[in-house]
This record gives sequence, structure tokens and C-alpha cells, in this order.
Amino acid sequence: MMKHNILSVTIAALICIIAAPTIEGLHDGWEQIPNLNDPDVQEIARWAVTEHARQANDGLQLKRVVSGMEQIVSGTRYKFRLDAVNGDGKEGMYRADAYYQPWTNTRTLDYFAPAQ
Repeated sequence: MMKHNILSVTIAALICIIAAPTIEGLHDGWEQIPNLNDPDVQEIARWAVTEHARQANDGLQLKRVVSGMEQIVSGTRYKFRLDAVNGDGKEGMYRADAYYQPWTNTRTLDYFAPAQ
């Protein structure tokens, strides 16, 4: 019985050691976008700013994607930090959360506001 307990504890410890780096890197499934210049990333970021500008009627236009995270779900959720300029030429940093499901062409803008 003692050998069985030692073996069980050893196996459990090995599983924890092997799985810990994988679990630690997940952050609820959110990962840094590896290539901010990827055309698909640029397209959804540009769409998010355009959609905000349509709703707010403020003429905001994307200058560049500063940083971003993505989460693969039934589609992809994005969290962007964006540099944009409004219709008066005033530049600012914004945060945008968007969702895109390419096979249904579903896009939603879930959050858009000046970055703190």
C-alpha cells in the first residue's frame, strides 16, 4: 500500500510539473497577437475603428495597432490598443474589444473607449 501511495504522489507531482508551464501561459486563453501587421489583424482593427466612428460620428481613423491580445473561441475575440486620429486631427490612444467569426462574417464591437 505504501508503494502505491508513493507512486501516486510521484505521478501527480510529475503531472503538475509538466502541466504548470502550459497552464501558466494561458491567461484564460488570451495570448499576445504574434504579428500586429498581419492583414487579418489590421482588417479587424480598422473595422473596429470604422464601426466606432459610424456609431459616434466622430471621424476617427486608425493610425496603427499598438498592441493586442487574441482569444480563440467560436471565432476570435480581440483586445486592441490603437493609435487613432479624429476628424479634427487630434491623435489619441484607444482600447477596442472586437469579435470576428469568419465563416459567418459576424463582427461585433464590444467595447471602444479612450485608453487610460
